[in-house]
Amino acid sequence: MKRNKRERQSMLTETIKENPFITDEELADKFAVSIQTIRLDRLELSIPELRERIKNVAEKRFEDEVRSLPLEEVIGEIIDIELDQSAISILDIKREHVFKRNKIARGHHLFAQANSLAVAVINDELALTAKANIQFTRSVKEGERVIAKARVKKIDNNNGRTHVEVMSYVNNELVFKGEFEMYRSKNEK
Repeated sequence: MKRNKRERQSMLTETIKENPFITDEELADKFAVSIQTIRLDRLELSIPELRERIKNVAEKRFEDEVRSLPLEEVIGEIIDIELDQSAISILDIKREHVFKRNKIARGHHLFAQANSLAVAVINDELALTAKANIQFTRSVKEGERVIAKARVKKIDNNNGRTHVEVMSYVNNELVFKGEFEMYRSKNEK
């Protein structure tokens, strides 16, 4: 059934509100219009594209979960987190992350991704790095995607320390590994 523009846009808004992960192709099928019409409707309604909607949903979800630092201070994009257990983030290496002459990523970006993930996984308002033992196992180049995986190995409430292991990969190849000893408030578990 063909709907007028106002009805379609109203239903489009409701549909996306209920399912922010629906694609423009699925919306075009649902409303029996072209993908271009859906894109124009979204533009008029100021509804972002799918990728941006997914990012917004993820940020809103993790905003409530990450306690130890503001989400915008995490280097890379957190895609999964279970406080005091594990976390995963991704970092796409771009021009601003690499040395000009050889397009190899500067080490501090990989360290910052791993370290901020080690902080984010802590279920505490206060988490600081006390000690780090790191190793770069291969160079990372512009255009590569680094996936960092953090795992809490031990929580010692007596001295307020948490041990977090972070392994970073490019295409399943280990590029960085780090053991972080994190300070946390002794009152929290």
